[in-house]
Amino acid sequence: MGNSYKELIVAMVRTGILGFGGGPSVIPLIRYEAVARYKWMEDEEFGEILAIANALPGPIATKMAAYLGYKQKGTMGAVIAVLGHILPSSVVMVALLTLANVLSYSTVVTGMIAAVMPVIAVMLGQMAYEFAEKAVKGLGILVGGLLFVLSFLLLQVVTLHPAIVIIIFLAYGAFHFRLKHKLEERREKGKGMSA
Repeated sequence: MGNSYKELIVAMVRTGILGFGGGPSVIPLIRYEAVARYKWMEDEEFGEILAIANALPGPIATKMAAYLGYKQKGTMGAVIAVLGHILPSSVVMVALLTLANVLSYSTVVTGMIAAVMPVIAVMLGQMAYEFAEKAVKGLGILVGGLLFVLSFLLLQVVTLHPAIVIIIFLAYGAFHFRLKHKLEERREKGKGMSA
């Protein structure tokens, strides 16, 4: 808990200001701050917290900010992190409301927004690739690939709510690793008896 409130505020203000397009587009920025820049947690923990936060109601970025703040500085850290994340963009949004009619017809602004969209898509794709890589490493290519296909089908074809899919996969993950652990124990006992 040696991290300062200043680091927490700077990280969350940065994600709040630079995050464009809503919660999911901010997640790679939050991940960068928490995992790469300040090393508040490992990538695996970030992935777990992201899965749990996705299953809970409310904006994902605010939940992630609250968790990071709470992890670093307790309840006051959670409050400060959430405020640091939402206040800058809220203030800017209120200030820009006075210019909204003028800006909404501007071809320059429309062009700027269109130009930012591919960057967001790449950031999300990069994060998805890195999580997929870890899933395949932990589950194996066959099981990992099958779970990718199954999650796609559940989300896109069956159209289950993402929280339900996450809960199903959390339950499967607990079962999978418990079974894997038991099989490894049996192998070790078998080696011990044959030696």
